[in-house]
Amino acid sequence: MKQLFTILLLSATMAAQAQRQQISYIEETKNWYYVYDDQGKKIGGLARSSVGEVMGWGSDFFVAKRYSFYYICDAKGKTLKTMSVPNVGEIVGVSGNTITSRKGSWILTWSKEGKKISARSAR
Repeated sequence: MKQLFTILLLSATMAAQAQRQQISYIEETKNWYYVYDDQGKKIGGLARSSVGEVMGWGSDFFVAKRYSFYYICDAKGKTLKTMSVPNVGEIVGVSGNTITSRKGSWILTWSKEGKKISARSAR
């Protein structure tokens, strides 16, 4: 019974990892963004008019700004979280699984789920 449970758990884990696509690069053209995986395969194309401006990307998400909102999206462009620019401030970097922003005299770190992890003085 324990072996069967281990096999089922391993199968579910492998299926979940296969569904998550890793972003290696986002190519920007005049009207489109093209998302590529770590093997150079194109995951998809996103119209600039629908996404806005891509601010940066991590391994399995990217952040785009459109009007007064930031959108955290998966590799295929599905919006995972929406955050307002006045609450977040200016995005200064996206790396790994975190987003860094500057709001006034504060540096804020956010998770890829849009939750504030930490805040420190910008000095």
